[in-house]
Formats: sequence, structure tokens, C-alpha cells
Amino acid sequence: MLRSLNEITGYSLTAIDDDIGHCKDFLFDDRHWCVRYIVADTDVWLRGGHKVVISPVSLGEPDWKNGQLPILLTREGIKNSPPLEEHKPVSREYETRFHDYYNYGYYWLGAEPWGQYAYPYELVESKVVDELERADPQEGHLRSAKEVEGYDIQARDGSIGHVENFILDDKNWTIAYLVVDTRNWLPGGRKVLISPEWLKSVSWVNRSVEIDMMVEQIKESPPYNPDVFIDPDYENKLHTYYDLFKNS
Repeated sequence: MLRSLNEITGYSLTAIDDDIGHCKDFLFDDRHWCVRYIVADTDVWLRGGHKVVISPVSLGEPDWKNGQLPILLTREGIKNSPPLEEHKPVSREYETRFHDYYNYGYYWLGAEPWGQYAYPYELVESKVVDELERADPQEGHLRSAKEVEGYDIQARDGSIGHVENFILDDKNWTIAYLVVDTRNWLPGGRKVLISPEWLKSVSWVNRSVEIDMMVEQIKESPPYNPDVFIDPDYENKLHTYYDLFKNS
């Protein structure tokens, strides 16, 4: 099912033995557009600046109705996990230590969203890799969802809006769409959805996202209403519309 990341921000995080806090942010892989970690606000429980991240691999069945994400870990286990330094990029070295600590497989080994698997929970029972497989020549490509909110959307002929939110596929934790707010660019501006598949490039330095379409083409795309559930009919219309302009 598709869900808004802004909706999930603030959800309670509950370990096996007690609450640990709530969702503060999300770190996604900018190559596969998949949420790799939930950044937890644990100030009410864990003092001393220990920044906690939770992998979707660790989650149980979410209680979407009551806004709760169960974590299949104990408080003590989370407390002793490798600490993440504040305001520094998440390195592949850190990710390796993190996954080794929990004895999880590596999501970066394989072509599927989660390495060799389609869903995060499958990494729990992933076989331990040998030393040769541990080596990965490329560093991680993780980005904060909160950081990317506000990025300009650049069409071929000008700005069309900014990133306001993300739509998550809650089965595999991939980002299905970017929500674009056009109100500062278009009279009576509205919200539209852009799939990561339709992006031409992202400039992390210039805080902008480029899409290989004209302003008018994006403007006329099927409007997105955040108060209405994204159903298959709407998605079919959206993809059919954008498919018309591929390679044009």
C-alpha cells in the first residue's frame, strides 16, 4: 500500500520490551530510492546524544491505524548498536558494522531492492557472506528525506515546483513518488506526483531535481489529492500520461 512519509513521521517506535521514541526522519538510497533507515527520536529514553537508526529489516507488522511501528529488538540491543555520528554522512563502513551487529544480510549486494530479496524482512535470514563479498567499492548513497524536501523541480523550460513529500510503498519501503507542490510557480497551484523513474538527474549541491519534460506537460498531469487514497486507477492514468512523453 502507498503511504505518505510525512504521515509516518511521528509514528511511535515500540521495541519488544518498551517504547523507544518516534520516527524523526528517513534515510533513503538515492540510487534505488529505497528507505534504508528510520531515524529515531529517542530523547525521552536515551540520553547522551546516541543517534539511533532502525532498519526496516527490524520491523514487525506495522499498526497503521494507531500510528505504531513495532521493532523486533530489545531496548538494550538498540542501545548497544553502533552509534551514528550527528551531521555526518552514513558511510558504508558504518552500515557494514550496523548490519553485522544485528547479523543482517547486506542490502547493497544484489539487484533487488534489498540485495537479493524483494522485501527487507528477508535479510533477517540471509546467509552470512564471506570476506570477499563484504568488500564493496562504492560508498553508500543515503539522503535525508527532510533534507530533500524543498528541492526545486526543474523542467526543460523552467521551475515547476518543489519537493513537498514522498509516497512510500509500505511493502518494500521503496519511494514510489515525489510529491511536487506547484503553488509558488503556477496560479492556483496544485500537487502532482513524479516517479523517481521519470527523473533525469538530481543535483544535491544545487538542491534541485531535473525532469526531462516541459512545464506545461507536468502542469497538465493528473492532479494529486493527498486527502484521497492513491488507487490503481489513478496510478494507471498517471503512468499512461507520463509514458506519452518518454523519449520525446
